Amino acid sequence: MAAPRNATPFSYRQDPAVPAFPDDKPIFIFDGYCVLCSGGATWLMRHDKKRIFRMSTAQSSLGAALYAHYGIDWDATYLLISNGLPYTKSGGYLHMCAVVGGWWKAVLILYLIPRALRDWGYEIIARNRYRWFGKVEYCQMIPDDLKVTLLDTAVEDAAHPQRSTGGMSFTDAENAAISARS
Repeated sequence: MAAPRNATPFSYRQDPAVPAFPDDKPIFIFDGYCVLCSGGATWLMRHDKKRIFRMSTAQSSLGAALYAHYGIDWDATYLLISNGLPYTKSGGYLHMCAVVGGWWKAVLILYLIPRALRDWGYEIIARNRYRWFGKVEYCQMIPDDLKVTLLDTAVEDAAHPQRSTGGMSFTDAENAAISARS
């Protein structure tokens, strides 16, 4: 896969196809059907005590629009957007470790492995993830208490308050960021 197009910081803000969302934190977008992906996202949600990351699924309207904006096939990789820039494959995971900090920074030693080799390994797992790890109903791996933290649910609630899906509430600052983009 080529590098994501539209790699100008926050380029999605000018794309009318991308729903407004608070982008003051990195957003991790993952396959909501994949056992490995959903399990990893659930682990991150449970252990992200500082709420560094926002989460969304590739199959949500927000996730699908961001994948389309960057010209990325959602079935080929997850998408991490940090400081308005897209990250995918092995580089995205390494960037995530840098953002989390602490002992996770030790993983950055993997930068010594050439990107092509790291991404080759990533692609083998991505291509075989359903066969090796399984596929479930949409977000079945994510416990109900964490589902409400998915950003796509909150974006739907903000865009259509009359059709609230019970997603998390935005802070005043997050609502202002959404209003500024709308």
